[in-house]
Order: sequence, then C-alpha cells, then structure tokens
Amino acid sequence: MDTEAKIAADRMVRSQLIARGVRDPAVLQAMRAVPRHRFVPQVSIQRAYSDHALALDYGQTISQPYIVAHMTELLEVRPGMSVLEIGTGSGYQTAILAHLGARVVTIERSVELHDRARAVLAEVCNGGAIRMFLADGTLGCPDAAPYDRILVTAAAPGVPDACRQQLADPGRLVIPLGERDSQILTVIERHGNHFTQTQNIACRFVPLVGEDGWGA
Repeated sequence: MDTEAKIAADRMVRSQLIARGVRDPAVLQAMRAVPRHRFVPQVSIQRAYSDHALALDYGQTISQPYIVAHMTELLEVRPGMSVLEIGTGSGYQTAILAHLGARVVTIERSVELHDRARAVLAEVCNGGAIRMFLADGTLGCPDAAPYDRILVTAAAPGVPDACRQQLADPGRLVIPLGERDSQILTVIERHGNHFTQTQNIACRFVPLVGEDGWGA
C-alpha cells in the first residue's frame, strides 16, 4: 500500500477495531495489511477506510471494517485451515481470510461480482490459496468439504443444510441469522452430531439468495 493508505488503514484499526474490542493480533495485522481501497467502487475510494458499509453494484455491499474484523475474530481462523466463504462479494473478506493463512473456497452467485473480485484478488493476494466458484452459495461446495470454518456473509433465515453437512468435526460457523432487515450474528460449533448455537451482536446484511436461502 502507499503511505496514505497505510496511514488510513492504521487509523481504521486503532479507532474502529481496537477501540471496539477486537483483540486478535493476527486479525488486526490482516486488517492493516489488506488494501481495502482496492475492493471498493471508484466512487467510494475516499471513504474506503471509513466506519461504514459501502455499496457495491448489483445491490450488494462491502461490510464496515468493524463487522469484517469481528466476524473474522469470531471465526478463529488459524494458518492452514480450510475455510468456506459463502458470498464473495467484493473479495475483501476473502483477502482477509487468505492473509490469515487459510485455504479459502469462496462462492459468489453474481457473475459481475465474481469476475471483479477474481481480478482484484489475483493482484492483491497473488499466491494466496483461494479457489473461487460461481454458484449458489447456499449449497456450499461439497467437492472440497469438510471445512474447518464456514463464514456466511449474507443474512439467512436459517442455517443452510449444506453448512451443517460440510462443516468439519470439530468446526465453527459464523452466520447472520434472522429476518431480511435485521439479524443476529450467530456462532455455531460442531462436536460430532451436536451443534451449539451462540448469539452474538445485532447486525444487518443483504439477504442470502439461493435454494436454501431467501429464494431467487
């Protein structure tokens, strides 16, 4: 990153993340290192590191930095883990996961977002272990399962069956659950055939669209 972006990223980490309780050193380092401005539309470049979600094309958003960091910290990713991300979007969260050393499988249903994210990630995460698929994310990616971690970046009315089936044992899933206009960030852990579910914070994501989501 250039000097101006590094200053903005460091300010973002200190004022938005550490100030709100994000503590994982690896997550904070990834949020400093990944150039967020590369993943936002040109019209939003000046607000790339601000404390806001930003609109993407096709009705999607890039979550505010705190939500990205908080979800990542809840996921408890460690180097070498296999992570399924449902909803590539801009690719920013994908890049954060890759920076943490995860082997990322990410799924996006929008052709335009998929293609744009692929191009940016090829430049930003050159050499990162990322596999990208254009598909219905609510069905997961069984060919690469099981996954140590699963992250869903859109609001779901319930946990998709594929997430439960494709989550490793033990494994951890982070997903926004609730109605279309308001959700609770939820952590689900698997131990054998037993799944525990812990509610975290209120949030608001775009709907998870697909066969096992809100419908097309």
